[in-house]
Amino acid sequence: MTDDEMPTDLDRIQNELLDSLDEELEAELEDALEDRHRPDGYNADSNLSRKVYFSELLRMQRELIKLQDWVVASNAKVAILFEGRDAAGKGGVIKRITQRLNPRVCRVVALPAPNEREQSQWYFQRFVPHLPAGGEIALFDRSWYNRAGVERVMGFCSDQQYEEFFRSVPDFERMLVRSGMYVIKYWFSITDEEQQFRFQCRIHDPLKQWKLSPMDLESRRRWEQYTVAKERMLEETNIEEAPWWIVEAVDKKRARLNCIHHLLELLPYREIPKETVILPPRERNEDYARKPSPPEAVVPNIY
Repeated sequence: MTDDEMPTDLDRIQNELLDSLDEELEAELEDALEDRHRPDGYNADSNLSRKVYFSELLRMQRELIKLQDWVVASNAKVAILFEGRDAAGKGGVIKRITQRLNPRVCRVVALPAPNEREQSQWYFQRFVPHLPAGGEIALFDRSWYNRAGVERVMGFCSDQQYEEFFRSVPDFERMLVRSGMYVIKYWFSITDEEQQFRFQCRIHDPLKQWKLSPMDLESRRRWEQYTVAKERMLEETNIEEAPWWIVEAVDKKRARLNCIHHLLELLPYREIPKETVILPPRERNEDYARKPSPPEAVVPNIY
Protein backbone atom coordinates (compact mmCIF):
# COMPACT_ATOMS: atom_id res chain seq x y z
CA MET A 1 0.00 0.00 0.00
CA THR A 2 1.42 3.38 -1.03
CA ASP A 3 1.31 6.52 1.10
CA ASP A 4 -1.53 7.79 -1.11
CA GLU A 5 -3.49 4.63 -0.38
CA MET A 6 -2.97 4.73 3.39
CA PRO A 7 -6.23 5.47 5.24
CA THR A 8 -6.43 9.00 6.59
CA ASP A 9 -7.87 9.94 9.99
CA LEU A 10 -11.03 11.05 8.19
CA ASP A 11 -11.30 7.67 6.47
CA ARG A 12 -10.96 5.91 9.80
CA ILE A 13 -13.61 8.12 11.40
CA GLN A 14 -16.00 7.40 8.53
CA ASN A 15 -15.35 3.66 8.84
CA GLU A 16 -16.00 3.84 12.57
CA LEU A 17 -19.34 5.57 11.95
CA LEU A 18 -20.29 2.90 9.41
CA ASP A 19 -19.42 0.19 11.94
CA SER A 20 -21.71 1.90 14.42
CA LEU A 21 -24.55 1.87 11.91
CA ASP A 22 -23.89 -1.81 11.21
CA GLU A 23 -24.41 -2.53 14.91
CA GLU A 24 -27.75 -0.73 14.80
CA LEU A 25 -28.80 -2.78 11.77
CA GLU A 26 -27.93 -5.93 13.67
CA ALA A 27 -30.00 -4.72 16.62
CA GLU A 28 -32.98 -4.30 14.30
CA LEU A 29 -32.50 -7.75 12.76
CA GLU A 30 -34.66 -9.40 15.40
CA ASP A 31 -37.62 -7.30 14.24
CA ALA A 32 -37.07 -8.39 10.65
CA LEU A 33 -36.91 -12.05 11.65
CA GLU A 34 -40.05 -11.66 13.73
CA ASP A 35 -41.96 -10.16 10.81
CA ARG A 36 -41.08 -13.16 8.64
CA HIS A 37 -43.04 -15.42 10.97
CA ARG A 38 -46.20 -13.34 11.10
CA PRO A 39 -49.47 -14.97 9.95
CA ASP A 40 -50.50 -14.61 6.32
CA GLY A 41 -53.20 -12.10 7.18
CA TYR A 42 -50.68 -9.57 8.48
CA ASN A 43 -50.44 -6.52 6.24
CA ALA A 44 -46.70 -6.19 5.67
CA ASP A 45 -47.28 -3.21 3.35
CA SER A 46 -48.27 -1.15 6.38
CA ASN A 47 -44.70 -1.33 7.69
CA LEU A 48 -42.32 1.55 7.17
CA SER A 49 -39.46 0.96 4.78
CA ARG A 50 -36.19 0.44 6.61
CA LYS A 51 -34.72 3.46 4.85
CA VAL A 52 -37.46 5.75 6.14
CA TYR A 53 -37.38 4.18 9.60
CA PHE A 54 -33.64 4.56 10.11
CA SER A 55 -33.59 8.02 8.56
CA GLU A 56 -36.27 9.27 10.94
CA LEU A 57 -34.82 7.43 13.95
CA LEU A 58 -31.36 8.92 13.45
CA ARG A 59 -32.82 12.38 12.88
CA MET A 60 -34.81 12.22 16.10
CA GLN A 61 -31.90 10.77 18.05
CA ARG A 62 -29.95 13.88 17.09
CA GLU A 63 -32.83 15.91 18.50
CA LEU A 64 -32.76 13.81 21.68
CA ILE A 65 -29.13 14.87 22.15
CA LYS A 66 -30.26 18.50 21.91
CA LEU A 67 -32.97 17.72 24.45
CA GLN A 68 -30.37 16.18 26.74
CA ASP A 69 -28.16 19.28 26.48
CA TRP A 70 -31.16 21.49 27.29
CA VAL A 71 -32.06 19.37 30.34
CA VAL A 72 -28.54 19.78 31.70
CA ALA A 73 -28.26 23.50 30.86
CA SER A 74 -31.69 24.37 32.29
CA ASN A 75 -31.44 21.99 35.28
CA ALA A 76 -34.75 20.45 34.18
CA LYS A 77 -36.23 17.36 35.85
CA VAL A 78 -37.96 14.94 33.46
CA ALA A 79 -39.75 11.75 34.54
CA ILE A 80 -41.20 9.63 31.73
CA LEU A 81 -43.39 6.64 32.60
CA PHE A 82 -43.77 3.74 30.15
CA GLU A 83 -46.71 1.47 30.86
CA GLY A 84 -48.52 -1.19 28.88
CA ARG A 85 -49.15 -4.89 28.67
CA ASP A 86 -46.31 -7.39 28.60
CA ALA A 87 -44.58 -7.40 25.17
CA ALA A 88 -46.20 -4.08 24.23
CA GLY A 89 -42.86 -2.60 23.13
CA LYS A 90 -41.96 -0.38 26.09
CA GLY A 91 -38.41 -1.69 26.25
CA GLY A 92 -37.88 -1.14 22.53
CA VAL A 93 -38.67 2.56 22.62
CA ILE A 94 -36.68 3.05 25.83
CA LYS A 95 -33.69 1.43 24.14
CA ARG A 96 -33.93 3.78 21.13
CA ILE A 97 -34.26 6.84 23.37
CA THR A 98 -31.22 5.99 25.49
CA GLN A 99 -29.12 4.59 22.62
CA ARG A 100 -27.11 7.78 22.04
CA LEU A 101 -27.62 9.63 25.31
CA ASN A 102 -25.34 10.04 28.29
CA PRO A 103 -26.37 7.45 30.94
CA ARG A 104 -25.38 9.95 33.63
CA VAL A 105 -28.12 12.26 32.35
CA CYS A 106 -30.71 9.82 31.02
CA ARG A 107 -31.19 6.65 33.08
CA VAL A 108 -33.65 3.78 33.11
CA VAL A 109 -35.54 2.82 36.26
CA ALA A 110 -36.79 -0.78 36.24
CA LEU A 111 -37.48 -1.84 39.81
CA PRO A 112 -37.92 -5.49 40.84
CA ALA A 113 -40.86 -6.70 42.92
CA PRO A 114 -40.89 -5.05 46.38
CA ASN A 115 -39.22 -6.93 49.21
CA GLU A 116 -40.80 -7.48 52.62
CA ARG A 117 -39.54 -4.18 54.01
CA GLU A 118 -40.68 -2.20 50.96
CA GLN A 119 -44.12 -3.77 51.20
CA SER A 120 -44.52 -2.17 54.63
CA GLN A 121 -43.54 1.32 53.38
CA TRP A 122 -45.74 4.10 52.09
CA TYR A 123 -46.48 2.83 48.59
CA PHE A 124 -44.70 5.62 46.70
CA GLN A 125 -41.66 5.58 49.00
CA ARG A 126 -39.52 3.18 47.00
CA PHE A 127 -40.06 5.16 43.79
CA VAL A 128 -39.13 8.56 45.22
CA PRO A 129 -35.33 7.97 45.39
CA HIS A 130 -35.36 7.20 41.66
CA LEU A 131 -37.07 10.42 40.60
CA PRO A 132 -34.88 12.78 38.56
CA ALA A 133 -32.86 15.57 40.15
CA GLY A 134 -32.08 18.75 38.24
CA GLY A 135 -30.39 18.02 34.92
CA GLU A 136 -31.67 14.42 34.75
CA ILE A 137 -34.11 12.34 32.72
CA ALA A 138 -35.55 9.22 34.38
CA LEU A 139 -37.29 6.65 32.15
CA PHE A 140 -39.52 4.37 34.24
CA ASP A 141 -39.92 0.93 32.64
CA ARG A 142 -43.10 0.39 34.66
CA SER A 143 -43.71 2.62 37.64
CA TRP A 144 -46.03 3.19 40.59
CA TYR A 145 -48.84 2.18 38.23
CA ASN A 146 -47.96 -1.44 38.99
CA ARG A 147 -50.54 -1.14 41.75
CA ALA A 148 -53.30 -0.30 39.27
CA GLY A 149 -52.28 -3.17 36.97
CA VAL A 150 -50.36 -6.27 37.94
CA GLU A 151 -50.88 -5.89 41.70
CA ARG A 152 -54.62 -5.53 41.27
CA VAL A 153 -55.06 -8.34 38.76
CA MET A 154 -52.74 -10.79 40.51
CA GLY A 155 -54.11 -10.04 43.98
CA PHE A 156 -50.88 -8.57 45.38
CA CYS A 157 -52.71 -5.67 47.02
CA SER A 158 -55.91 -5.41 49.03
CA ASP A 159 -59.05 -3.63 47.89
CA GLN A 160 -58.30 -0.90 50.42
CA GLN A 161 -54.75 -0.40 49.08
CA TYR A 162 -56.08 -0.33 45.53
CA GLU A 163 -58.67 2.36 46.30
CA GLU A 164 -56.16 4.38 48.31
CA PHE A 165 -53.83 4.37 45.32
CA PHE A 166 -56.42 6.13 43.19
CA ARG A 167 -57.02 8.68 45.94
CA SER A 168 -53.30 9.34 46.36
CA VAL A 169 -51.72 9.21 42.91
CA PRO A 170 -53.26 12.41 41.50
CA ASP A 171 -52.02 14.39 44.50
CA PHE A 172 -48.62 12.69 44.32
CA GLU A 173 -48.17 13.58 40.66
CA ARG A 174 -49.46 17.13 41.18
CA MET A 175 -46.81 17.58 43.89
CA LEU A 176 -44.12 16.44 41.46
CA VAL A 177 -45.33 18.86 38.80
CA ARG A 178 -45.55 21.75 41.29
CA SER A 179 -41.94 21.03 42.24
CA GLY A 180 -40.97 21.81 38.65
CA MET A 181 -40.79 18.25 37.34
CA TYR A 182 -42.08 17.21 33.93
CA VAL A 183 -44.20 14.06 34.43
CA ILE A 184 -45.00 12.33 31.13
CA LYS A 185 -47.03 9.12 31.01
CA TYR A 186 -47.25 6.76 28.01
CA TRP A 187 -49.48 3.72 27.65
CA PHE A 188 -48.44 1.31 24.88
CA SER A 189 -51.51 -0.30 23.39
CA ILE A 190 -51.47 -3.62 21.51
CA THR A 191 -54.17 -6.06 20.45
CA ASP A 192 -54.91 -9.46 21.92
CA GLU A 193 -53.66 -11.12 18.72
CA GLU A 194 -50.41 -9.13 18.68
CA GLN A 195 -49.52 -10.04 22.26
CA GLN A 196 -50.24 -13.70 21.47
CA PHE A 197 -47.89 -13.51 18.49
CA ARG A 198 -45.09 -11.77 20.40
CA PHE A 199 -45.31 -14.28 23.24
CA GLN A 200 -45.03 -17.14 20.74
CA CYS A 201 -41.93 -15.50 19.26
CA ARG A 202 -40.33 -15.35 22.69
CA ILE A 203 -41.19 -18.96 23.43
CA HIS A 204 -39.44 -20.14 20.25
CA ASP A 205 -36.42 -17.80 20.47
CA PRO A 206 -33.72 -18.95 22.93
CA LEU A 207 -32.35 -15.38 23.02
CA LYS A 208 -35.70 -14.01 24.19
CA GLN A 209 -37.04 -16.73 26.47
CA TRP A 210 -35.67 -14.90 29.51
CA LYS A 211 -38.24 -12.17 28.82
CA LEU A 212 -41.09 -14.56 29.59
CA SER A 213 -41.69 -14.85 33.33
CA PRO A 214 -44.43 -16.94 34.96
CA MET A 215 -46.16 -13.61 35.66
CA ASP A 216 -46.13 -12.79 31.94
CA LEU A 217 -47.71 -16.13 31.08
CA GLU A 218 -50.39 -15.67 33.71
CA SER A 219 -51.10 -12.17 32.40
CA ARG A 220 -51.88 -13.76 29.04
CA ARG A 221 -54.63 -15.85 30.63
CA ARG A 222 -56.05 -12.81 32.42
CA TRP A 223 -56.18 -10.51 29.38
CA GLU A 224 -59.72 -9.30 30.11
CA GLN A 225 -58.98 -8.59 33.79
CA TYR A 226 -56.02 -6.46 32.73
CA THR A 227 -58.28 -4.61 30.29
CA VAL A 228 -60.75 -3.73 33.05
CA ALA A 229 -57.89 -2.60 35.31
CA LYS A 230 -56.32 -0.53 32.52
CA GLU A 231 -59.58 1.21 31.71
CA ARG A 232 -60.14 2.27 35.31
CA MET A 233 -56.50 3.36 35.68
CA LEU A 234 -56.69 5.64 32.66
CA GLU A 235 -60.03 7.05 33.79
CA GLU A 236 -58.99 7.75 37.39
CA THR A 237 -55.48 9.10 36.81
CA ASN A 238 -55.73 11.11 33.60
CA ILE A 239 -55.15 14.49 35.26
CA GLU A 240 -54.53 17.80 33.53
CA GLU A 241 -51.09 18.22 35.12
CA ALA A 242 -49.94 14.76 33.97
CA PRO A 243 -52.25 13.30 31.30
CA TRP A 244 -51.96 9.87 29.75
CA TRP A 245 -50.75 9.56 26.16
CA ILE A 246 -51.74 6.41 24.24
CA VAL A 247 -49.20 4.94 21.80
CA GLU A 248 -50.66 2.57 19.22
CA ALA A 249 -47.96 -0.11 19.36
CA VAL A 250 -48.97 -3.01 17.10
CA ASP A 251 -46.43 -1.70 14.56
CA LYS A 252 -43.24 -1.51 16.61
CA LYS A 253 -41.33 0.84 14.36
CA ARG A 254 -44.15 3.33 13.98
CA ALA A 255 -44.71 3.19 17.74
CA ARG A 256 -41.07 4.05 18.44
CA LEU A 257 -40.99 6.95 16.01
CA ASN A 258 -44.38 8.30 17.08
CA CYS A 259 -43.50 8.16 20.76
CA ILE A 260 -40.11 9.87 20.35
CA HIS A 261 -41.59 12.49 18.03
CA HIS A 262 -44.34 13.22 20.54
CA LEU A 263 -41.86 13.46 23.41
CA LEU A 264 -39.76 15.98 21.47
CA GLU A 265 -42.88 18.02 20.70
CA LEU A 266 -43.99 17.93 24.33
CA LEU A 267 -40.86 19.38 25.96
CA PRO A 268 -39.82 23.02 25.38
CA TYR A 269 -36.19 22.25 24.63
CA ARG A 270 -33.90 24.33 22.45
CA GLU A 271 -30.46 23.84 21.01
CA ILE A 272 -27.73 24.87 23.41
CA PRO A 273 -24.71 26.55 21.75
CA LYS A 274 -21.48 24.64 22.27
CA GLU A 275 -17.87 25.66 22.08
CA THR A 276 -15.81 24.11 19.31
CA VAL A 277 -14.05 21.00 20.56
CA ILE A 278 -10.29 21.06 19.99
CA LEU A 279 -8.20 18.00 20.74
CA PRO A 280 -5.09 19.13 22.65
CA PRO A 281 -1.66 17.84 21.53
CA ARG A 282 -0.33 14.86 23.45
CA GLU A 283 2.53 15.64 25.78
CA ARG A 284 5.59 13.43 25.32
CA ASN A 285 8.33 12.72 27.82
CA GLU A 286 11.61 11.34 26.50
CA ASP A 287 12.18 9.51 29.81
CA TYR A 288 8.93 7.56 29.50
CA ALA A 289 8.92 4.07 28.00
CA ARG A 290 5.75 2.03 27.88
CA LYS A 291 6.08 -1.35 29.57
CA PRO A 292 4.81 -4.42 27.70
CA SER A 293 1.79 -6.25 29.11
CA PRO A 294 2.59 -9.59 30.75
CA PRO A 295 1.80 -12.33 28.17
CA GLU A 296 -0.28 -14.36 30.63
CA ALA A 297 -2.65 -11.40 31.11
CA VAL A 298 -3.42 -10.88 27.43
CA VAL A 299 -6.75 -12.18 26.12
CA PRO A 300 -6.06 -14.73 23.33
CA ASN A 301 -6.76 -13.58 19.78
CA ILE A 302 -9.27 -16.29 18.86
CA TYR A 303 -10.94 -14.21 16.11
